[in-house]
Amino acid sequence: MEQPAAVPGDTGEATEKLLYYKALHDIANQIHAAKNLDEILISQRDNILTLFDADRITIYVVDSKKKEIYSRFKAGDVPKEIRLPIDSSSIAGYTALTAQITNIANAYDKAELALVNKDLTFDEHWDQQSGYQTRQILSVPIFYKKFVIGVLQLVNKKHGSRFTLEDQNSAVEMAKVLGIAFFNQTKLAKKARKKSRFDYLLSNNIITQKELQRAISLARGKGTSMEAIFIHEMKVKKADVGRSLAEYYNCRYVPFDDRFPIPTDALARLKPVYLRKNLWVPLAMKDGVLQVLIDNPQHLDKIDSIKALIPAERYEFAVGLKEDILQFLDYFYGSTTRTEEGSIDDILGKLETEVSEEPEDAADMLTEDDSTIVQLVNRIVTDGYKRNCSDIHIEPYPGKSGAEIRFRIDGYCHPYQTVPYQYKRAVVSRIKIMADLDISERRKPQDGKIKFKKFSPLDIELRVATIPTAGGEEDVVMRILAAGEPIALEKVGMSERDYGLFMEMIKKPYGIILVVGPTGSGKTTTLHSALSKINRPETKIWTAEDPVEITQRGLRQVQVQPKIGVNFAAAMRAFLRADPDVIMVGEMRDQETASTGIEASLTGHLVFSTLHTNSAPETIVRLLDMGMDPFNFSDALIGILAQRLVRTLCTECKEAYHPDREEYDALVRAYDGDFDALGFPFGDKLTLYRAKGCDRCNQSGYRGRAAIMELLSASDEIKALIQARANMDAIRKQAVAEGMTTLMQDGIRKIFLGLTDIKQVRRVCMR
Repeated sequence: MEQPAAVPGDTGEATEKLLYYKALHDIANQIHAAKNLDEILISQRDNILTLFDADRITIYVVDSKKKEIYSRFKAGDVPKEIRLPIDSSSIAGYTALTAQITNIANAYDKAELALVNKDLTFDEHWDQQSGYQTRQILSVPIFYKKFVIGVLQLVNKKHGSRFTLEDQNSAVEMAKVLGIAFFNQTKLAKKARKKSRFDYLLSNNIITQKELQRAISLARGKGTSMEAIFIHEMKVKKADVGRSLAEYYNCRYVPFDDRFPIPTDALARLKPVYLRKNLWVPLAMKDGVLQVLIDNPQHLDKIDSIKALIPAERYEFAVGLKEDILQFLDYFYGSTTRTEEGSIDDILGKLETEVSEEPEDAADMLTEDDSTIVQLVNRIVTDGYKRNCSDIHIEPYPGKSGAEIRFRIDGYCHPYQTVPYQYKRAVVSRIKIMADLDISERRKPQDGKIKFKKFSPLDIELRVATIPTAGGEEDVVMRILAAGEPIALEKVGMSERDYGLFMEMIKKPYGIILVVGPTGSGKTTTLHSALSKINRPETKIWTAEDPVEITQRGLRQVQVQPKIGVNFAAAMRAFLRADPDVIMVGEMRDQETASTGIEASLTGHLVFSTLHTNSAPETIVRLLDMGMDPFNFSDALIGILAQRLVRTLCTECKEAYHPDREEYDALVRAYDGDFDALGFPFGDKLTLYRAKGCDRCNQSGYRGRAAIMELLSASDEIKALIQARANMDAIRKQAVAEGMTTLMQDGIRKIFLGLTDIKQVRRVCMR
């Protein structure tokens, strides 16, 4: 390193410069000679700070995969780890992006930053977090050959208003030394270290070599796996550990997923104890290909055993963490804390021994009263309830094909289990017996209910529908009706206008209020939320429901029973003789029920009911087509609330983003109304959210559902249109003119509130 000659007549200054460059030279030599760069930097940190007269120094290294820089070495009171994107949002990131020296006198002076680059900003996050005040910054790129591999950053000149040109030149010299040292250390480390399962974690600086050695010691001491140490002790993300294993073994990483279809055929004759001991589990058998999850896909003895136990045309191996494999085994075979009926595969294992060589119709041997069939059906229902399933679909296929079982969760069907063909008719017959249906009748649909408490400790009710399908089979759909408390009306998700108007409606002394939408759209939930607002000791409320799903103290609730003549119309007529103030009818299925409801509302009672229609304006036309007198109906009607359920974005992982103008304009067009009144103008601060996926939502990006609504109020103008038998478009236009927001408009409002996205809104409403 070249040193300047002494200047005559300025001996003190020359001596000072010689000492300065000697100190710089000594530090550079120590870095060059170091076997452990981090240790040398730590031992020399005070000398480095003194040399540059700086308060702090941070040396960043480029992470090219993540397009970030991360702090490798820090001197001064600096946060534990700093990661910054390589862009203009921070001074160090800007230096890495442009490969230019940046010397700032005041990091908070936006005008000074703009002179460097109009987009350059100072990341104030670290100052706010620590209470430290950053002023001067000197940021120098670290090169190896022509590539930027890091950044040397000095913070706060102790004496002076900014870092000097001499500081800058010295920092450039030190950056050259660091560039060579970083490259040499990386090269030596690669040579010295054999390929390991955790190279991905090391190369991406998720862990250090020291942390790896510590994990090895902890794993030996605790008798556990290193993967468990990384995840539970060192808080490394499970996905990162899995990716590291996948890169090492050159195969897929599969995390545990409790919605994974249970591979019944592949699990047949495999003992869970054996699989737990050897840490592998079959995941699926499809088109002759067996997919297997294993802790070590290079373990040849295990591979040979798998091929001997389960013949297949081809094998695909995926790597899994020990805890994931054990969770899959618990899930497939039933957890260690099992229910009385045991796991499905235990039950199917029992059936396997009962039927060794099946005749063409195995139902002749396996009856619906067989104890293992009873346990199997109970387990299916119990698992569906535990997974927040709304409907259980049992779908037998003709011939020697089995029965597929699917669970509907948050509006989507998910495969759960395949029941082998020899058991499928016995399973359907068992469900029909539980629902008091005719097991000998397979030619026509049947409906019934199951009070599951009679067969299991679980206190739920199921609505059962059987439908004949091809090949002499019968499909079964069971809707789970879990008893519960009403949701507060404020939490249903109404807009401010709709909530205020709906509260006015339900406080009227008489009239009819309808809640409409398809099956499973939350109509009953909304009705009970409304009833809870007016449920007072001075008010007598009767309800007729099929079935009674939500219970409230103070309501007199009646379960309709069409088989004995107690239908909705009969229940309502009985209510009128029982001194009611408010009547709630579960559904207006026919002309008789609708007429009785309108008559009840005209004789001084407040009537609530539901109807299966697509929108609030369409409901009016539908009831008039059913034969309602337009004058009586218009006099009775207070309002109609239409609703749908949309899947909501997972709050744990939803990703914020700034929409482009094209996407924004498309949402405005879809809104088809006074969009400005929503208060979401296009601008830099506008943020929407999109699905990403995490373990909590099973990588779907969605978790839970919310209601979108449109509320039509029966104003004088609407009543006049009803009396004139106006068409649906005329009624809709008038309702919108009076302030009604359509289902699509309410859905778009919830998109801008960050609850859902346009894909889910379009899935449930057309306009």
